[in-house]
Amino acid sequence: MRQATTDRSVRNLGALRRTASTSRVLNLVAIANSQSTDPDYRNKPFFTTPILNEGLLLKHRVRMDERFVFDDERQNSTKIIMPFERTDLRIGGRSFFVGQRGWRDIVREMAGDSSNVERDIRVLTIIDEIPSLDPFLLREHLGRRGIAIASCYFAISEADLARMQDFVAGEINNLIRLTYASSGESSSYSSKLVQVLLSTEINENLEPLRIALRLEGEDYKEGVFSWKGFLYYKWVLNDLWPKLVDVLREMPQIRVTGHKDPELMAYIDRTRRRLVETVDFKRREVTEALDVYDRAFADLTKNGKPLAFRNFLLRAPKMFLMLGERIGVISHITSFWRYRFPDARSLAAPIDEVLDILKDFEQNISTVEN
Repeated sequence: MRQATTDRSVRNLGALRRTASTSRVLNLVAIANSQSTDPDYRNKPFFTTPILNEGLLLKHRVRMDERFVFDDERQNSTKIIMPFERTDLRIGGRSFFVGQRGWRDIVREMAGDSSNVERDIRVLTIIDEIPSLDPFLLREHLGRRGIAIASCYFAISEADLARMQDFVAGEINNLIRLTYASSGESSSYSSKLVQVLLSTEINENLEPLRIALRLEGEDYKEGVFSWKGFLYYKWVLNDLWPKLVDVLREMPQIRVTGHKDPELMAYIDRTRRRLVETVDFKRREVTEALDVYDRAFADLTKNGKPLAFRNFLLRAPKMFLMLGERIGVISHITSFWRYRFPDARSLAAPIDEVLDILKDFEQNISTVEN
């Protein structure tokens, strides 16, 4: 098992010890600290193995010096970190990757006599299939595989869920009218279909859509799951875009305090410019991917051409992975920047910290470059 004491990802996670999660990080330590008295937390844990259930999960880019632990040539993996001290993540901890050689034996060793260890291994395998730890998508992906986990693990408030339902209702109103036009009851199906679309099941209420799109089996299930992901990301981006604009504007303005080594200052200036350009390019890639969805959906609902949306759903799982990776990186940069620099007056840090932040951002961007 690897030791993560000097891992930059652990040092940065020290700043997240009071928060639950981001699209890149699921902080089960914080959830354990805040929800341990919740009966649901005890009855439906994320992991039945206690040490796993108080760890950290990261979507991690596999570095050159880490690739020897894998039998394949993967670029990304889910990293599990078990902190040495739950109250101070900066101390570091032990870690392993899902998919590394012998990782299942590592989990079994940690679990000891636990009879549910194979269930925990299955959960880790399922999590490794998706590119992001966004709470809604994580809950959806686990739920459709029959994994029941307490809602306190997923940091989506009831208010946010209500907002998302309203957003999705607005997106699919045309589809509802088209799908149920013959019944004359499109208005009565509106809220019902939204709830079905956002649930973890695909049931008979979506059968008219499946028939219209001529999709069967796994193609239909995977396509609808990815469709939900596109809708979720569109909703998230309504809030994320203005924040990203602020970060891109502030990044070149950061002030380095203390001793200013000329070579390091030149490196910081180059890196800031490169980051602003690269993040803005990733933003455009996300916009273009969502435009593909919008055009296909418009062909279905406004132009009466279901074939275009059918083709989109067949392509959607691969597009969803790309979209999740890019939005995960953008979300991480935006949320960490705002955590460290709450407003324009706080745009100052020692040179070592500025270097560390910029290197972390570039490292995460390199994930999607691959």
